[in-house]
Amino acid sequence: MPTFIDSRRQWLVAAALAAMGTAAWAQTASVGQAAPAFELVDTQGKAVSLSDFKGKHVVLEWTNPGCPFVVKHYGSQNMQGLQQEAAAKDVVWLSISSTAPGYSDYLAPAALAAQYKDWGTAAAAMLMDDSGKVGRAYGARTTPHMYVIDPQGVLVYAGGIDDKRSSNPADVKTAKNFVRAALADSMAGKPVATPTATPYGCSVKYAAG
Repeated sequence: MPTFIDSRRQWLVAAALAAMGTAAWAQTASVGQAAPAFELVDTQGKAVSLSDFKGKHVVLEWTNPGCPFVVKHYGSQNMQGLQQEAAAKDVVWLSISSTAPGYSDYLAPAALAAQYKDWGTAAAAMLMDDSGKVGRAYGARTTPHMYVIDPQGVLVYAGGIDDKRSSNPADVKTAKNFVRAALADSMAGKPVATPTATPYGCSVKYAAG
C-alpha cells in the first residue's frame, strides 16, 4: 500500500511519466454533450449506473492510489475535502479505477476499498473499470482526471483538478480548483467559466487493446 511519506521520491519514475496532455487521444465524451452512459460494479460487488443519479450533479474522478499525483491530493486532504463539500450539496461523487489487472498498481476490489477507506474518502462509490471501457469512453488519460456532469446528464467539465500541475502537496493551497468552480457555476445556473483544462497526473494503465 502506498504511503504519503516521501511518495514523490518513491514514485519518481511514475511522476516522470505523468501525462501532461501532449499525447493524442480519441476522446468520445465531449463537454456540452450528453455524458456517456455506463454501468460498473463497485468494490462491494454492487452494480452502479450513471442513470441511477439522473437529476443530480455527478463528479467522476479517475484514480490510482499508486500515483504520486493522487497521493498529493489525498495526502493533503484536498480530495476528501472536495468530496465532502460535494456530498453536502447532494452531489454524487464516483471514483473510478481503470487500472488493468496485471499492472503493479492494480489493487483488487477489497484492497482498493481498504486503501481509500484508510485515506478517508468521502466518495459515494469506488467503481472497478478493469476493462477500461468506461475510461476510454470518457477519454480519461490521467490519475486524477476529473469530470462534472449536470442534472440533465450533460458533461459540463472535463480536465485536471486544478491549475497546479505538480505532485507537490504544498501547491494545493494556491491552486485554482476547476472542479469546485465548475460545480459552483453549474449549480448557480451559469455556464461553466472553465469547461476544460489539461489533465495532469500518471497515465491510466489500461488493458491492452
